[in-house]
Amino acid sequence: MMKRYVRKGIPLEHRARVWMAVSGAQAQMDQHPGYYHQLLQGERNSSLEEAIRTDLNRTFPDNVKFRKTAEPCLQSALHNVLLAYGLHNQGVGYCQGMNFIAGYLILITKNEEESFWLLDALVGRILPDYYSPAMLGLKTDQEVLAELVRTKLPAVAALMDGHGVLWTLVVSRWFVCLFVDVLPVETVLRIWDCLFNEGSKIIFRVALTLIKHHQALILEADSVPDICDKFKQITKGDFVMECHTFMQKIFSEPGSLSMTTISRLRESCRAALLAQG
Repeated sequence: MMKRYVRKGIPLEHRARVWMAVSGAQAQMDQHPGYYHQLLQGERNSSLEEAIRTDLNRTFPDNVKFRKTAEPCLQSALHNVLLAYGLHNQGVGYCQGMNFIAGYLILITKNEEESFWLLDALVGRILPDYYSPAMLGLKTDQEVLAELVRTKLPAVAALMDGHGVLWTLVVSRWFVCLFVDVLPVETVLRIWDCLFNEGSKIIFRVALTLIKHHQALILEADSVPDICDKFKQITKGDFVMECHTFMQKIFSEPGSLSMTTISRLRESCRAALLAQG
């Protein structure tokens, strides 16, 4: 019942509350009252602060709410959330891409502490090892997508292999930014509704749907730059703008995709990456 409700899209005014509940972020926040503020009042870390500051102006440069002159200035909220998270999870610290994710969380929750705990749910639990310095989880999942494409869309896999195109070249932004600044805002929020509720499997459903739906277009490519260009094109246009239809498609187009399959592929891809090490 809950899954069906969430897949249909959570109304904007309830989104923060539902995300907090289904992701486990609310439970964490309730168990650690005041923890977020303690992090901000604690020990300073100048290299972490420097890394965050460098990226702040690059986060949504076109969104007026993130400009230095905005009232209230979301840039300072973004700085606080990223800083607290880097201090909380020192194995990750700060990694490019987290700025976009935290930015969206702040826009939706309008609350620093909730954004912090949602970021913790994503980076700590929902996305396995995407943002650690070695980014092993991210590299693994890109390989998992490659394997899924090999099985479900062999012609696209053959094109990529034939031109020696690494998947990371065309899809790393999809994974790192969770489609922020890749797909239209409303579509991203609908994807995130399911991501918080159903986990990282959703990312593969979205990626496979984009590729499958535009397979004919992608297969027209005859060079590496052309392939890269086609992968940019498939994230624009009516198909992704129509978020209702698009969300229905991600649950039908890729066919069955169980967490068991994903876990098995993750294990084998991760082992292969470690062996290359």
